[in-house]
Amino acid sequence: DVEIYVNLKNRQNKFSYIMVSQICVTGVLGATHGEIEHHLEMGRKLLAAGQLAEALSHYHSAVEGDSKNYLTYYKRAAVFLAMGKSKSALPDLTRAIQLKPDFLAARLQRGNILLKQGNTQEAREDFEAVLQRSPDHEEAHDQLTKANELEELQEDAHAAYHQGDYSTTITVLERVIEISPWDPESRELRAECYIRMGDPQKAIQDLTPTTRLRNDNRAAFLKLSMLHYSLGEHHESLNHIRECLKLDQDDKECFSHYKQVKKLSKQLDSAEELIQEERYQNAIEKYESVMKTEPNVQYYTNLAKERICFCLVKVKLANEAIDVCSEAHQRDPRNANVLRDRAEAYILNQDYEKAVEDYQEAREFEGDNNEIREGLERAQKLLKISRKRDYYKILGVSRNANKQEIIKAYRKLAQQWHPDNFQSESEKKEAEKRFIDIASAKEVLTDPEMRQKFDAGEDPLDPENQQGGGGGQQGWPFHFNPFESGGSFHFKFQYN
Repeated sequence: DVEIYVNLKNRQNKFSYIMVSQICVTGVLGATHGEIEHHLEMGRKLLAAGQLAEALSHYHSAVEGDSKNYLTYYKRAAVFLAMGKSKSALPDLTRAIQLKPDFLAARLQRGNILLKQGNTQEAREDFEAVLQRSPDHEEAHDQLTKANELEELQEDAHAAYHQGDYSTTITVLERVIEISPWDPESRELRAECYIRMGDPQKAIQDLTPTTRLRNDNRAAFLKLSMLHYSLGEHHESLNHIRECLKLDQDDKECFSHYKQVKKLSKQLDSAEELIQEERYQNAIEKYESVMKTEPNVQYYTNLAKERICFCLVKVKLANEAIDVCSEAHQRDPRNANVLRDRAEAYILNQDYEKAVEDYQEAREFEGDNNEIREGLERAQKLLKISRKRDYYKILGVSRNANKQEIIKAYRKLAQQWHPDNFQSESEKKEAEKRFIDIASAKEVLTDPEMRQKFDAGEDPLDPENQQGGGGGQQGWPFHFNPFESGGSFHFKFQYN
């Protein structure tokens, strides 16, 4: 500091000289003793009130006003620690110790931080310095014991890791991290063990805090991004790789991975948007692109197969859907969505037994899923009806046949099975039964309301399902059988 004198004029026009301190580095006039005391007092009050940012501002002013006061550094370090900024507290504690080497509180505090950071050697030096001046200092003695224990544990963990004993390494590192929670190296080592043991989720839990514990930890951001990517969490993967590029936009590894993640993520989001818009064929094409973009990560191929299976059911391509759904089921046997969609494809193919089987298996994995429960009930109803009369099978049309196709099939079969075409009594009776079923099928499937009921698993012509119940002859539309009179009947087509 340089002392200068400033000539000031007082109220009585008398001149007096006062001495003021100037900080050479900044070139700004320093604060008076009273102002420094005011900043220290305000800092203390605000710290006690939990207003840490405001307290820190006052301690900054106190340090700038008097850079030789070890206490101001120590108190500012206390605020940094309260804010969870241990790395910022360390230089202040070091400066306090430089100004006052016998300041034991600062040495003990610095030793504690260093121990939590895993720096056993430097931490031990501080604890030993405290014990040298105060041999009975209980906390310093306990912390020195911990520092020695930590050093041994670190050696044991690395030895076990190099022997490939990852389970033991993890067990040892649990105690290491308990003593030194701010040590990024221990968490990174444990994360590596979890990766090698096939538990990427736990690896992510360990790696995440290391991005804050280590400055410019691009390696951790890259590894986190790759782990999330492997789990199919492409949005999280993209977020982490962007953090890496924020630290260094020219990082080659991060940029290369970023391009891959961004491309795949865009395709996946686009495919789901197409499904939301019911553009299923376009969605199928997009998911086929996904498999080409990333053929090596099983998750994305499984997802693509699952969603293509879903889309094929939506466009009512039953056979293609069954093939893709079966492949998806083979790849991921416990996927209830795949089983649900294949069940719907079987329903389209009128294979109700297999549909029931798939829905039952899906219920084992997701018993609380209402969609699966309702689907199973519908499939069971359809199976029950199919054992009585399946109007689609009677006419020989698919479940997604349009009205024109249904009427065409009806005309052909009605001509074929008209009773007048048969001579013997037994043949006529069989033809009558077939003819009634054909007419019933045409009535139900050309009426939108009745067809919807039938597709939901209810036979609209079944007396049990009609209001009032009752008996009567089942099957003939409008409860009229043209063959009951026993006389001649002239069949006339209705082309409606």
